[in-house]
Amino acid sequence: MYAIIESGSKQYRVETGDQVDLELLESAEDGSVDFDRVLAVGDGDDVEFGTPLLENASVTGRLIQEGRAEKLVVFKMKRRKGYRKKQGHRQSFARVEILNISRG
Repeated sequence: MYAIIESGSKQYRVETGDQVDLELLESAEDGSVDFDRVLAVGDGDDVEFGTPLLENASVTGRLIQEGRAEKLVVFKMKRRKGYRKKQGHRQSFARVEILNISRG
């Protein structure tokens, strides 16, 4: 069984047991995460789509790790003008293990 969830203005296809890197999100003290914005749930050829969301469907997960991704280098340059600008960016992420998918 799989589900398509929305988290942080992005959509992810998840299955039970998957580990997914999401944008940093808030979790409960015990590390559980609930996703109520479920767009679709499927099991083989049986797929159910929402308009835009499925009512009573939910995905639960467990927060495994919070961290920051590898550094991304942003380099701007204008030729022949001596203008150079180098910046770095590290995106924060939360690694979540999907425990349960329910259609509701």
